Amino acid sequence: MTELDKLVHDLGQPGVPLQLGVLLGCLVLAFGVCWLIGRKHSHDSVWFGRHIVDGLLFPLLALALTYSAMLVLARRQPAPLLKVAVPVLISLAGIRFLARVFRVVFPKSAAARLVETLFSWLAWLAAVLWIVGLLPELMDQMDAIHFTLGKSRISLLGIVQGLLSSCAVMVIALWISSTLEKRVLNHTMHDLSLRKVAATALRSLLLLVGLLFALSAVGVDLTALSVLGGAVGVGLGFGLQKLASNYVSGFVILFERSLRIGDMVKVDNFEGVVTDIKTRYTLIRAPNGREAIIPNEKVITERVENLSLADTRVLLTADVTVGYDSEVGQVKAILCSAASASQRVLKEPAPIAHLAKLGADGLEFSLLFWIEDPANGQLSVHSEVNQRILEGLRAASIEIPFPQRVVHLRNGPDEAATASAKAATS
Repeated sequence: MTELDKLVHDLGQPGVPLQLGVLLGCLVLAFGVCWLIGRKHSHDSVWFGRHIVDGLLFPLLALALTYSAMLVLARRQPAPLLKVAVPVLISLAGIRFLARVFRVVFPKSAAARLVETLFSWLAWLAAVLWIVGLLPELMDQMDAIHFTLGKSRISLLGIVQGLLSSCAVMVIALWISSTLEKRVLNHTMHDLSLRKVAATALRSLLLLVGLLFALSAVGVDLTALSVLGGAVGVGLGFGLQKLASNYVSGFVILFERSLRIGDMVKVDNFEGVVTDIKTRYTLIRAPNGREAIIPNEKVITERVENLSLADTRVLLTADVTVGYDSEVGQVKAILCSAASASQRVLKEPAPIAHLAKLGADGLEFSLLFWIEDPANGQLSVHSEVNQRILEGLRAASIEIPFPQRVVHLRNGPDEAATASAKAATS
């Protein structure tokens, strides 16, 4: 009799309704405990999720209760229904753990959703094979597929187990780093840039330690990695020096805090707000919506204007030309009042107008005024001030002259020949 036939036979026994009641009681009890504990927790909790049942604690608690009940009932009679529930709850716990951690660490990643879906299918497939009794046979077949590398025997089963253990360790490391970032770093470090570099360094360290533990668990000799480390060092020294320089520059920027997220900067004639500082590049967003990806090495080695480092105020200039018959004092007053009428223009220091040049077409004035919110754009305040200037000059009947040019006409060749002929006849 196969495991599947035995399972079908046991499910037909009279004790199945009792097992169903015990299973439902375990699920209800697990939900009640989770609801009492997690009703005040946030929706992004790995343990409780958004609706209690989609967190990690519910399947783990239900698994513990169901397994304990199975051990108690197995002393008196077979408990096939509870035996079926155990692998189902184990798969559900694994799926919930991966899904919740990925949603917390990578909330908007499509790749994370794909990995979650693939793992869910594999987990449910493993649960079905376990229930029907085919999982041990499949594992034996996978172990039989092997090859020899030196003195080591590497089987397909060992590779799969190594991948699963490595993924589990990586997910645990991501969970720990995310928890420490939210519970510790967010409360102890108020600077966003410093908190980001600390979180990145902590996550990298935990992933490295987790990877070493996973490799050691599957039987990989870690001393052999020293050769790989030397090769990587040589590669960094030659082919990857630009990439390594960008990564090192990224940590230098974050530690020195010369640039911070939210600063208004100008790099290589591109002006915008620093929206993110990665380990390899810095992302800058201009007021018009364009984004620039600047390598960190460029930020370190070249000139960068940080408009937010000491003072957020920015001096703007508006140039106006009026006719020569205009009153200079009146024009200055109109220009200053036009700038002062704008809400974004600072009242102190006050706007000031100068007669900059006696131009070829008229009197050229320069209006100087300050704003303190350059991140909101400079073109809009320029447009508002220019519009008020135009309205003020028109109301005062002050001429805004067009370019004027004087053209002198000289005698052409035909006129010169006629004049010569007339002179000869006379």
